[in-house]
Amino acid sequence: MRKLCTQRLREERSGGADAAWERQRVFVEALRGSAIAIETEAANRQHYELPPRFFELCLGKRLKYSSCYWDAGTADLDAAEERMLHLYAERAQLRDRQRILELGCGWGSLTLWMAEHYPGARITAVSNSRPQREHIEAQCRARGLRNVEVITHDANTLSLPHASFDRVVSIEMFEHMRNYRELLARIGQWLVPGGRMFVHIFCHRDLAYPFEVQGEDNWMGRHFFTGGLMPAADTLLQFQDDLALERRWLLSGEHYEKTANAWLRNQDRHRTELMQVLQGTYGRDAKIWWQRWRMFWMACAELFGYEQGQQWGVAHYRFVRR
Repeated sequence: MRKLCTQRLREERSGGADAAWERQRVFVEALRGSAIAIETEAANRQHYELPPRFFELCLGKRLKYSSCYWDAGTADLDAAEERMLHLYAERAQLRDRQRILELGCGWGSLTLWMAEHYPGARITAVSNSRPQREHIEAQCRARGLRNVEVITHDANTLSLPHASFDRVVSIEMFEHMRNYRELLARIGQWLVPGGRMFVHIFCHRDLAYPFEVQGEDNWMGRHFFTGGLMPAADTLLQFQDDLALERRWLLSGEHYEKTANAWLRNQDRHRTELMQVLQGTYGRDAKIWWQRWRMFWMACAELFGYEQGQQWGVAHYRFVRR
């Protein structure tokens, strides 16, 4: 896996700095001409149509399916989830009574956290997955939360009223998107004047590239991330027609390395029950998918831990509507 990381860097930088820069320029121009998202049904099949129980056993108690934050005082995955969620609130400048839109809400880690901490806020959560919507709605009923609306919709055709949100937040969804210019233009319309968008993405420090599906070495793109891409830390900064960058933060990839390793330990710890879940989804291929999920966690850990987390990592951005 480390050799594949080294190979990727060598390929993306081949031909020298000028050739690498030209590839990045061409890639960004291709994004401008793309649909907002591609292969959305593949993304659902690969990740989000598994039953919630799989993620309840592998992730932390908040079901945060994205990088967590590990500082010197972080004892375990549950604490790392909470630490990152608090960091989002601080950096997004969330407040009670705001109207907040979450794009790509996953299993509801941030949506439910915001609903609990800001009972006067109105939260609209968007996912392309019906099981995720049903899970979040069930959690809202169980916790007595009445300030959340969950929408199941494809990002390509999502339409919302203009100037209807004070904040837009998005956690590891932009890696599934392509046409950032059009997406940010729509978000700019949905925000009130002076409204802000907070984004968390994983990224490489200076390279952007798509996840390919062809070839033996591209199994992650084929089985887990069809249609996805690896943004560079500055990719979003090239699409500021409607939203202007206010602040950017870069986090070491070691945060994601520790998160993925914790997911791997959880999978191994709950092997018996997880095999039953996988058999219900994959049938006779359950053992194959058991290994694929283990390899997925390991590949993520190796990627983000490469060179002590200084190549691939996590970026946070806060934009303001122009």
